[in-house]
Amino acid sequence: MTVQHGEEPRLLFPGLRGFYDRMIPLSWVFVRFGVGWVLLVHGYGKVLRGMAPQVKALEAATPFFGAWNLELAYLLVFVEGLGGLCILLGLFTRFFGAANAIEMGFLTWLYWSNGFSWLNRGYEYVLLWGFMCLAIALRGGGPYSLDRAIGKEL
Repeated sequence: MTVQHGEEPRLLFPGLRGFYDRMIPLSWVFVRFGVGWVLLVHGYGKVLRGMAPQVKALEAATPFFGAWNLELAYLLVFVEGLGGLCILLGLFTRFFGAANAIEMGFLTWLYWSNGFSWLNRGYEYVLLWGFMCLAIALRGGGPYSLDRAIGKEL
């Protein structure tokens, strides 16, 4: 028997249906929390280390940004730091999911010449986070989010 579009597949262990029915709404909280926490800590780490390393990395990798390097570095900290917190809480979730997906797309392009493996400073890690942020942007905050609590999404 094949599964039709929109149908859920049959459970191998039907006795687990109650567990899954209770946990499915929470699954999006776990995804948002994991992505938001990593982005928040990553953005905050940039603040703790100061902006100089980010500006130098931007200068080395993208010399065509010229004088915009500092502004771009601050934008990245804002998108990752505040955006990570908002994704974690489910506030302005679609906006910050999209903003981080765009940033990760840019970073994927930046690291493309290093190859795939993150061990060689490749694009593997930022590509994964980009797809996760894109999924969050498409899905929104989910049932347990501040967006849902206030009844509006950006």
